[in-house]
Amino acid sequence: MNIYFCGSIRGGRQDVKIYQKIVQKLQTYGQVLSHDDVSEKGEDAVSGGDEAIYDRDMEWLAQSDVVVAEVTQPSFGVGYEIGQAMAMKKPILCLFRPSSGRVLSAMIQRAEGKLGRPFFQVRDYEEEDVEGVMENYFGELTKI
Repeated sequence: MNIYFCGSIRGGRQDVKIYQKIVQKLQTYGQVLSHDDVSEKGEDAVSGGDEAIYDRDMEWLAQSDVVVAEVTQPSFGVGYEIGQAMAMKKPILCLFRPSSGRVLSAMIQRAEGKLGRPFFQVRDYEEEDVEGVMENYFGELTKI
């Protein structure tokens, strides 16, 4: 299974440890299509710049069987990727941490009710519970 993981890269550097934990768990379910180094450096030094990042990420998104998006940190890029995944009819899991003090976008929060499960799911989580949330999601997904 190819799993596309996305999270705020340029604006979410404070969440890098959580992203790493998520990617590590996702690797138990399949090949994770994501940035080679989900690190504190971000992607500012990618050869080819923004065009190369866009082309690479859109190719990964097209190759994916499922999309997992960490949506706690607002990101235009992640929102765009979710929209593209929806257009491609990919199953999508959005992970949100209420303890961040942020409020999740209504466009993401309400999409679950409009599009239905299992196609689009939003799951609240705390860092210590994220692995269990993904176990439940992928357990349900394999039953489809």
